[in-house]
Amino acid sequence: MKHFSPEEANAELEHVRPLVERMVEHRRAHIAALAQQEELEGRIRGNGGGIPPAVLADASAAVEREARSLAHAVDAIAEHGAEVKDVDEGLIDFPALHQGETVLLCWRLGEDEIRYWHRIEDGFAGRRPVEELDEPASK
Repeated sequence: MKHFSPEEANAELEHVRPLVERMVEHRRAHIAALAQQEELEGRIRGNGGGIPPAVLADASAAVEREARSLAHAVDAIAEHGAEVKDVDEGLIDFPALHQGETVLLCWRLGEDEIRYWHRIEDGFAGRRPVEELDEPASK
C-alpha cells in the first residue's frame, strides 16, 4: 500500500477528481434507472401488462450499464491509490502515515483540496485538520 503525503494526495486529485465526478453521476443515473425499472415492474405486477417487453428490457439494460460504469469509475479511482468511501457523496480517502500508524487523508467532492485526515476506526466523523500530520510519506 502506498502512503501519501498531503501534497502527493492533493496532486493526485487532478486525476481523481474527474473520476469521482463521473462516479457520482453514474451512481445518480443508476438510482434513476433502478427506480424506472421498479416502477415498470410494479405496473406489470399491478395490472398484468400493457408494457411492451422491450421497454422493461431497455430499463434492465440501463440498470446494468450504469452499474458497470459505476464499478469502472470505482476501479479507476482505486488505481490511483484512493479508497472510495461513499459513492453518493463522492467521498474518498488516501492512506497516509501519522505516528507510525496508517491513517486516511479524507476528501469529498466539492472540496478544493485535502484538508482533513482521520484514523481508520474514527471515519468521517473523526476528521482532523491535515496540519496535525507529522510524518512524511513512505513508499
